[in-house]
Amino acid sequence: MLDCMLEHCGAVNAVTQWRDLGLRKYEWVILGQLQNILKILKDTTLYFLCATPNLATVIPAMDHVDKMLTSYLHNKKYLLSIHLAVWLAKKTLNWYYQLTDRSHTYQISMVLHPKHKLSYFKAAQWEDNWMKLRSNFVQRIQMFVLVT
Repeated sequence: MLDCMLEHCGAVNAVTQWRDLGLRKYEWVILGQLQNILKILKDTTLYFLCATPNLATVIPAMDHVDKMLTSYLHNKKYLLSIHLAVWLAKKTLNWYYQLTDRSHTYQISMVLHPKHKLSYFKAAQWEDNWMKLRSNFVQRIQMFVLVT
């Protein structure tokens, strides 16, 4: 919908002017800059709605969103207001993302996942200490399961 609005901003302004709802020029600029940022969030939402996500697919998707937000944050073409909005979005995402570190289910599912194991974390350049702690945790769980 935003794509259509931006493509037809003149018509949107003409239709809404009589009620003083038309966007000002700087507001159209902000909308244009938000378009790509909102698209990555929309695409991620649709991905999770269309598929049945599990922990092993959520984390790589969230890493992708984080990487994209970081690129928008460092892109000098965006207005300060856009940078601040992206910074807040990234901060919120990272707050929820760090909660997964506390989840034993998450740790077990990623380390034992046939596709990921620890290779995902190595490729994503996670800290060696984090990977070692999770690997040791999963090994302890496996030993417990074998004993019982």
